[in-house]
Amino acid sequence: MATGFKSTRKGISASLDAGERELLRSLFADVLNMLEPETPADADPLAAMVGLDTSARVPDDSALRRLLPDGVQGDDGEALEFRRLTERSLRENKTGALRAASVHLESKQLLLNAEQAQYFARALNDVRLVLADRLGLETDEDTERLHGITDPSQAKDVDGYLALVYNFVTWLQETLMQAMIRSLL
Repeated sequence: MATGFKSTRKGISASLDAGERELLRSLFADVLNMLEPETPADADPLAAMVGLDTSARVPDDSALRRLLPDGVQGDDGEALEFRRLTERSLRENKTGALRAASVHLESKQLLLNAEQAQYFARALNDVRLVLADRLGLETDEDTERLHGITDPSQAKDVDGYLALVYNFVTWLQETLMQAMIRSLL
């Protein structure tokens, strides 16, 4: 059973059992697969060198649109141009954080320094964005509806299971953020 993150003299630590670590590894891998660029970086060496993605387009998947939102509102042409200039590096930063967070799931006891904690927090946030999209969470009321689902016996369908996972990841992220703040004091 997870203990949640705590700020210690050695760093930010948490304990996760094998099932919880496997769940997080799987979630990180799923989001990582969503974010992998469709076009290899070396398709155009000059574009790869400067981080351009000439094939960038608005994602069809609504969860991917939450992870990679338009940078300009109200002007589709400008939004697409901004996407071409920034999306590859955004994808690479997000996949890097997910990979870095996954590495720390190898042992039962997680011990993170400040930089590692930031990567882990970013990975948890991206997982929450995808889960929120899959659950249709748009408002605070939608989220409040899910907070009451904490017992596995309440999960009668896929959405119930996803709600349990969403609540677990939310709790874990909250304890991590509190530990990160405490470590600054």
